[in-house]
Amino acid sequence: MKQYDLVVVGAGPGGMAAATAAAEQGLTVAVLDEQAAPGGQIYRAISAPAPRDERILGPDYYHGCQLLTPFQQASVNYIPSATVWEITQEREVRFSAGDQARTLQAGRIILATGAQERPVPFPGWQLPGVMSCGAAQIMLKTSGLTPPAPLVLAGSGPLLLLIALQLHRAGVEIAAVIDTTPGDNYLKAGRHMGGALRGWKMLLKGLDYMARLKASGISCLSRVSELRAEAGENGKLARVHFSHKGKTRTLNANSLLVHQGVVPNVQLSRAIGIGHQWDEQQLCWHPVTDIWGETDIPGIFIAGDGAGIGGAIAAEQAGRLASWQVAHQLGSLNQQDRDRLATPVRRTLAPILAIRPFLDVLYQPAKAFLTPSDDTLVCRCEEVTAGDIRRFARLGCTGPNQTKAFSRVGMGPCQGRMCGLTVAQIIADVRQTTPAEVGYYRIRSPIKPLTLQELANLSKIDQTQP
Repeated sequence: MKQYDLVVVGAGPGGMAAATAAAEQGLTVAVLDEQAAPGGQIYRAISAPAPRDERILGPDYYHGCQLLTPFQQASVNYIPSATVWEITQEREVRFSAGDQARTLQAGRIILATGAQERPVPFPGWQLPGVMSCGAAQIMLKTSGLTPPAPLVLAGSGPLLLLIALQLHRAGVEIAAVIDTTPGDNYLKAGRHMGGALRGWKMLLKGLDYMARLKASGISCLSRVSELRAEAGENGKLARVHFSHKGKTRTLNANSLLVHQGVVPNVQLSRAIGIGHQWDEQQLCWHPVTDIWGETDIPGIFIAGDGAGIGGAIAAEQAGRLASWQVAHQLGSLNQQDRDRLATPVRRTLAPILAIRPFLDVLYQPAKAFLTPSDDTLVCRCEEVTAGDIRRFARLGCTGPNQTKAFSRVGMGPCQGRMCGLTVAQIIADVRQTTPAEVGYYRIRSPIKPLTLQELANLSKIDQTQP
């Protein structure tokens, strides 16, 4: 099988920066990217974005060009459309690309798999016409397509405002932007105001988003609750119901975009057996890493939002730090030079990370999204409701893995990505304990689908590789 000093999984900001930095230190590097082109989610299609007007996506998006150019010029083996489905603790990386399964042997591995949008189960979230804000961004960046109007955006966090602005610039009719951030969160977040002031530039950016939306004439409603989507006669989304200032309101809508922040994508790190811990501020699981991004399995690193949400710039810097530590471990970079390179990077990271507790607490989802009503579908793959999960918990089910035996929840095509957090939250709520005690699904490889033919031919293909 082919051997590399470093294999990077993912080509978003963390992956591109990591691969480029490692190649600069003379390491042999392979990058496995599930997408067809580098950029990840935040810089998706950065090599050829669909909107011709750069004002639509904004300057933060085009910062990705500063990562893309050196990445493309680096001596890196970039393998696009590659689905990684297993990584062993011996650092064997198994993936599928071009209908063939292959294995790479890595001296070190950096996982730069990023984040996924937090699942937001609420009544009607499964209807045609309801999608995540991230899905709408993918359409806009890759194809220049926008959801049909009238459009409502609902949720919490800065990304909700950014996507609303991008769609407005693209000419989409936005009926309303409704903010579901609970009022109590403002008081709780105030305890972290000191860190927020250190990251004042990010605060100003969020305020600017809000001011631009209001100046455009778009209705922006805050402290909204009881969100519900209703279908029309054709079975598709027709109306959005919610409560605002004590009154029930209804908006006609052909599209509803929802967003409740992002959480680390932990499917691969869990399948490897890396240790994880529950984050009470971000309300999610994240891998345990040291200051260089190395996990409790020696030689396997995680850079970027996959290790804890910090944003694109933080992911970029974390990728460089991990690569310099890899180069140091492999003898290509001495400790003094490693630390010299790392010093300005850590200085850049400090204010970005200082504001995170404030943002994480402020934009914690409302309880209705964490533990939805009984009739709300939680596992759309297997059609399991929140009421089902509560019933299992009352019968003695203590964790998500047991719920599989009761109902197949988490065993559908998404393999628990869209229900795992909610299932754990509901069980914890019923049993009056914490998600940390309840735990998460036991993830096993392969974490993504592959054909029997790919699996059967794996050893034959490896034997023919140089």
